[in-house]
Amino acid sequence: MKSFSAHYIITNSGPMLKRSVIRANDDGTIISIENTEKDLKEDSSVEFYNGVIIPGFVNCHCHLELSHLKNKITPGKGLEDFITAIRTHRETEEETIISQATAADKDMFREGVNLCADICNTPSTFGIKRSGRIKYLNLLEVFGIAPEKADHKIQEIQNLSLEAENAGLEWSIVPHSVYSVSLPLFRLLKKITCSNRVTSIHFLEAESEISYLKGLSGRLCDSYLNTGHLPSVLKTAKDHVNAILKEVTSSGNLMLVHNTFADRYTIREIRSRKNLFWCLCPRSNIYIENKLPPVNLLRSENCDIVIGTDSLASNTTLSILSELKILQDNFPMLGLEELVRWATINGARALCEDEHFGKIEAGLKPGLLLLQDLDLVNLKFLPTTTVTRLL
Repeated sequence: MKSFSAHYIITNSGPMLKRSVIRANDDGTIISIENTEKDLKEDSSVEFYNGVIIPGFVNCHCHLELSHLKNKITPGKGLEDFITAIRTHRETEEETIISQATAADKDMFREGVNLCADICNTPSTFGIKRSGRIKYLNLLEVFGIAPEKADHKIQEIQNLSLEAENAGLEWSIVPHSVYSVSLPLFRLLKKITCSNRVTSIHFLEAESEISYLKGLSGRLCDSYLNTGHLPSVLKTAKDHVNAILKEVTSSGNLMLVHNTFADRYTIREIRSRKNLFWCLCPRSNIYIENKLPPVNLLRSENCDIVIGTDSLASNTTLSILSELKILQDNFPMLGLEELVRWATINGARALCEDEHFGKIEAGLKPGLLLLQDLDLVNLKFLPTTTVTRLL
């Protein structure tokens, strides 16, 4: 048995505790949380730390299979150039893909992630996930703007789902984005995802998505045209609101990822869709578009916010702590408890795993992390704040 204490403990099952004690089995299962009412008695069996103990992080959006693209794509060029660069650099030796994804998986666990929703276009990472220490929900992603290829795209993704099933992995089939899925493909997808527990979709990551859907104009449309990917007949969703409310399955939870250009009208219209979560990947948004999502607006509209890292193609690290620091630096009203909640229990709820992850309770095995070198008076991150895994 191991016993831990710190200046503060955020359990997500009640108010923040001061100088209390967590006892856990060697396998990480929580035995008890003892509220000392700030009066911690000296006990040689208790490891006391200067800092804050929290549950393991939940990464709600990652592309592990793109880890080999780290430092391969020039930042700040916009989504359109980023997509083109992905097409150019993505293909490489399978051994390299697996090697880099394995290293990224280990780094993510070391930096505190216990649960991760990972986008998959191929089975490259399936073997890693069978033996790794992070629990993954594999989101098998579909895209295709050519209407005549919709049936073929469905067959491809169902083949991938069989591989995930045979590997013993949890999976859901999901659309890539509103702009990259034709209307016929959306409708076929809706039929085969009517029982999804979790769905995600890249959402309003670039302003050019809006002009593309509205009038087949703008940089995104030009990018498709210049690379020969624009079909002669194009059938798209009417707009982002229409796509979410009418073309995406209403089953289970839905995560909207990025939301960089979300506005109040869109947020309010879409909110009629229940079980909705807004996933922020701020470092990726800066890397690609040099812009951050409207955090103040999302908070003022009482949106359920969760955190992702996106991929190493659009980030330099898969560190949730780094994402939280960026958010606090740019939105100073955000405090430690709220940011930790977004990165733990909210994420676990979004992935339908809040009975196992995201909170410190007896009988659970959520992972235990220690945040150190914080502003413990104002409960804020500092540039030097670190995270260490205790369990």
